[in-house]
Amino acid sequence: MLLYGYYRSSAAYRVRIALNLKGLQAEHRFRHLRRGEQRSVDYLPTNPQGLVPALVLEDGTALTQSLAIVEYLDETHPTPRLMPADPVQRARVRAFAQAIACEIHAVQNLKILSRLRALGHDDATVNAWAHDTIAEGLAACEALIAQESGPFCFGARPTLADLALVPQLYNARRFNVVTTAMPRLLAAEAASLAMPAFSEAAPERQPDAE
Repeated sequence: MLLYGYYRSSAAYRVRIALNLKGLQAEHRFRHLRRGEQRSVDYLPTNPQGLVPALVLEDGTALTQSLAIVEYLDETHPTPRLMPADPVQRARVRAFAQAIACEIHAVQNLKILSRLRALGHDDATVNAWAHDTIAEGLAACEALIAQESGPFCFGARPTLADLALVPQLYNARRFNVVTTAMPRLLAAEAASLAMPAFSEAAPERQPDAE
């Protein structure tokens, strides 16, 4: 398999964690987002959205969108499971992951911040947009799992929710979001980062890290 990513992409970070948890190997290829390499003509046939990640399977099939990729990996390599067996709990895990991927990350990713700058907003305004989006979204995520048992987001094992949470908390700190009032999220993060599958997927440990 080939994984196209960028060391600081939250979405690619999720897939790296999943591959590590499953014990799967992929050849890593890098697209520098700030240089616009994700929109190059040689990459767009792989992902017409011009985004990372993209996972190219052994037969050449290209998969896009990190949550879809992780669920594919979970369905084809079911050990360890990243989705609960109970349908209600499974829906809650998906809702938590989508709250991050769709409602936080998608609203403050590099593409959106670049468009805000193109509209004439200065760096302080753009960074405030990202900060407030992340802070508001993570506060809701804290409430979503406040009554769930730990140490992970949803119980004793990591799920898709943790794969979404850890990269978003990494991103939150880049924008100086205060997380001290989010003890449940921080506990789940600590439990996750104690596992090599998570810590080895960290941005600073990637070959393209700057």
